[in-house]
Amino acid sequence: MPTSSMKVVVGAVLLLIGSVLILGTGLQQLPLPAIAGSIAALLLAAGSVLLGTSEGGQPV
Repeated sequence: MPTSSMKVVVGAVLLLIGSVLILGTGLQQLPLPAIAGSIAALLLAAGSVLLGTSEGGQPV
């Protein structure tokens, strides 16, 4: 089981990559392909789960 600090780092990296994919293409006014949008959404979801479960206790 990964440590909580490792979960925070990996979760933050996943959130950053997903955000860059979505916001980067939006700011450049380029159409985001469906597969890239799906991957970005999954990265955001995985990063949120990792950050939410990084501390002890029951996640909200």
